[in-house]
Amino acid sequence: MEATEKRKLPKREELEAQVKWKLEDMFSSEEEWEKDFSAVQEMLPQIEQFKGKLDQAEQLFQCLQLKGEISLLIERLFTYARMRRDENNANTKYQALADRASSLSVKVSSATSFIVPEILTMDEAKVQGFMQEKKELELYRFYFQELFRQQQHVLSAEQEAILAQAGEMAGAPQNIFRMLNNADLKFPKIKDEDGDEVELTHGRYIQFMESSNQEVRKNAFNAMYDTYRKYNNTIAATLNASVKKDVFYGRVRKYDSALQASLDDDNIPVEVYENLIKTVRSNLPTFYRYMELRKKMLKLDELNMYDIYVPLVQDLDMKISYDKAYETMLKGLSPLGEEYISIVKEAKNTGWIDVYENEGKTSGAYSWGAYGTHPYILLNFQDNVDNMYTLAHEMGHAMHSYFSDKEQPYLYAQYTIFVAEVASTVNESLLMDWMLKNTTDRKEKMYLLNHYLEQFRGTVFRQTMFAEFEKLIHEKVEVGSALTPETLCSMYKDLNKDYYGDHVVIGDQIEMEWARIPHFYNGFYVYKYATGFSAATALSQQILNEGKPAVERYLQFLKGGGSNYPLDLLKGAGVDMTTSAPVQSALDVFKRLLGELEALVDE
Repeated sequence: MEATEKRKLPKREELEAQVKWKLEDMFSSEEEWEKDFSAVQEMLPQIEQFKGKLDQAEQLFQCLQLKGEISLLIERLFTYARMRRDENNANTKYQALADRASSLSVKVSSATSFIVPEILTMDEAKVQGFMQEKKELELYRFYFQELFRQQQHVLSAEQEAILAQAGEMAGAPQNIFRMLNNADLKFPKIKDEDGDEVELTHGRYIQFMESSNQEVRKNAFNAMYDTYRKYNNTIAATLNASVKKDVFYGRVRKYDSALQASLDDDNIPVEVYENLIKTVRSNLPTFYRYMELRKKMLKLDELNMYDIYVPLVQDLDMKISYDKAYETMLKGLSPLGEEYISIVKEAKNTGWIDVYENEGKTSGAYSWGAYGTHPYILLNFQDNVDNMYTLAHEMGHAMHSYFSDKEQPYLYAQYTIFVAEVASTVNESLLMDWMLKNTTDRKEKMYLLNHYLEQFRGTVFRQTMFAEFEKLIHEKVEVGSALTPETLCSMYKDLNKDYYGDHVVIGDQIEMEWARIPHFYNGFYVYKYATGFSAATALSQQILNEGKPAVERYLQFLKGGGSNYPLDLLKGAGVDMTTSAPVQSALDVFKRLLGELEALVDE
């Protein structure tokens, strides 16, 4: 199809008001924004006057109050400016606004950076005494508890200043990889399904991997990894530097390992990470069954690594409009009770959601917002099932923020990344459960089961394999070994053999996959996808099986924000991530769904 024939994107102003978010709920006008911008600038010299004076209860309270006011204002300024820019990235007015908010945010961080080190120069007993003396400081009890919990890992003010100055250097491996991966790497042309020569790109690679033509998949796969292999020495050196950076920070902060240092931010014991790997590994025989079914459904003599992304159910056109998707989502989420559903209904008509694509709009989807106003959701809705799940996913994030903001003071409203994907995945699980129970068409049901099983494959099995790879490469560096291209390839290939089993022909190319994963430059992050998905799957099963008691526990979790440690918040909801039970519960769901798909295939 010629580009001129393709549907032209509407301009922002051509869209109807009811399908656009109402950022006026955050700032009624740009004048209001400017007023708050000036207010923050005026507050910065005020907060700096507290420097060196926090050893008195009254001064400490006033300083923390002022810091809270500044933080809230800068969050609102930054969020509004960025979301306005996301409406149309070509709008230079909002580009400038976003830049100004970003610069002011840096100034705020700098002006308030003295507070934590200064509190930590006092002993905990003294701060406890301040809370007795000044009752209003009681609000900060958990905040203080968290600061002193990590006190042994905080260095002297001079040493912390040196580490802060080294921050840009520490970011070098990630920046170098990003430039190499996104700007310098050029992939060859391959032939698409129509026999046309098309340049391979990161975005097109995924499309090619889902192609029903095996030759196209194979050529894209080989072209991708042949390209990375040409740079394997450079990328290995870059990843090695990144791992050494993690090990360095772990050691200077007096942790036993880089893994422990990373997990301690969320107060997560190392056993949680190890339990995840152990539990997923013990369930690999079920995963092998899924690979065997994939081979059977695709009618292949052998299943290669380039065959594992192609949808198992082809030519299914499940069109669904935005209104219909919203209506279906409400039915799927109905087990969460009237309070939850009434807010989700209200969200549709009160300016929470920016629904359709327009010229210059930021791609993808997200939920965002600032404390004091309702959350917002950015979509680029297309009329299909995947987009309905995206809507449910982002609504989960939005509702988590809504309840956190409503129930918690600003200080504790922000929830951590460790629990961030729980609410979004609970919504997807409940919607999937409703869809499966209410779909009578065999092919549609197979499509939905495949969709869900793929989420397990991508989020639990794959991310856990990544997490194990990260653990192994950090341990190698910690004992003084070097991460050569040969070492990295060998370790990565062995993991693939373990995780995919004998039903998949591993081949040599997959050993280069480590070279294209950006997450490896953000150490020990990916495991949170697998734990979050597992916790959410376990919670959704409790909601469906227990009803009201489980819903009440879950809503309390949503209302908890960041008022407690993530593991404690989840424990209150009914999942104990220090045990293997939630991960096993999720994998039991995977096993049951796989059985359903196997039965449908054999019909």
